[in-house]
Amino acid sequence: MPSPVGHALAGLTVHVLTARDRAERTSLGRAALLVAAATAPDLDLLFRFVDGRNHHQAETHSVGAAALAALLVWAVARVWRRPRAAALGLAAGMAWLSHVLLDYLGADTHPPIGILALWPFESGYHHCPWPLFLDIGRTLEWATLRHDALAVGWEILVLGPLLLASWRLRVRAEA
Repeated sequence: MPSPVGHALAGLTVHVLTARDRAERTSLGRAALLVAAATAPDLDLLFRFVDGRNHHQAETHSVGAAALAALLVWAVARVWRRPRAAALGLAAGMAWLSHVLLDYLGADTHPPIGILALWPFESGYHHCPWPLFLDIGRTLEWATLRHDALAVGWEILVLGPLLLASWRLRVRAEA
């Protein structure tokens, strides 16, 4: 599964591609919100401290959770009287889905293998038979840290150009 760096790059790409104009594209608050939405599904790692069970890659890694995130952002934006609340909610849902997609495309070495991508419609775990991204270790051992650095470098190599291309595309469209 990709690292927070890969998920943040995907969230920034969603931010750039869904921005209406230069003001939205350069909004740090909007960018931060979408990066937070793209990385938030991994907060399920904290649930282990609540009941001792492994909740990672379960409900938070699904289209259902993305829809709930979109609704929550939309509702909060409406309460705060933000312009384009629906568009912001949709962008947040797309950023959340970017996490689901990247984890689907990632190598998984921690059971259960895969993600609960289609929850609440289906309870099966799904994984890509040809992963694009390396797994991320969860220990501080030297070999794991070395592997994680390689994995993050690969994510930057794959996702960085997508972010740069989306930025250039949007700048040209506004010109």
